[in-house]
Amino acid sequence: MGEPPWLTPEEAAVWEKYRTLRRELQLAQDRQLARDSGLSGADYALLAPLSESPEGVLRFRELGLEVGWERSRLSHQLTRMEKRGLVTREACPGDARGAMIRLTRHGRDAIEAAAPQHVETVRRLFFDPLAPGEMRVLEGFLDRMLAALERESAAHRPNGSAGKLARPGLRPG
Repeated sequence: MGEPPWLTPEEAAVWEKYRTLRRELQLAQDRQLARDSGLSGADYALLAPLSESPEGVLRFRELGLEVGWERSRLSHQLTRMEKRGLVTREACPGDARGAMIRLTRHGRDAIEAAAPQHVETVRRLFFDPLAPGEMRVLEGFLDRMLAALERESAAHRPNGSAGKLARPGLRPG
């Protein structure tokens, strides 16, 4: 295999800005969550899909797919959250090896209290800097990039099987 097509200086600068944006936006969100609600970004990432699921319950495997985490990371985070009373693990009906993750009342109260400030932070740091019309342009860029990632992901699944990329979310707000 030959030399890869290295990034041009302009591409390298854009890539670095993207990496900085991703890192700094995540840090700002994590700081805001910790300051205003005592939740971590990881807590919020798991509480959000649970709060949207029927009865506040998801299979362990489904929750992992939803957030795009490996089994070990998910298990460790859930253990920390269980100790704080945010979630519980339950046996999975019909699957002795499976587990169900249930949002507790305390967990629901925590995400509902955290969501308004979290959404305000996202709006202020991500959407407000955009000029009118730029959100749709950005959405188009993101759609094309996500489609490319989905094609790449499908190419690495057995038999090119269908599947979706984990969808990040802001939920519940």
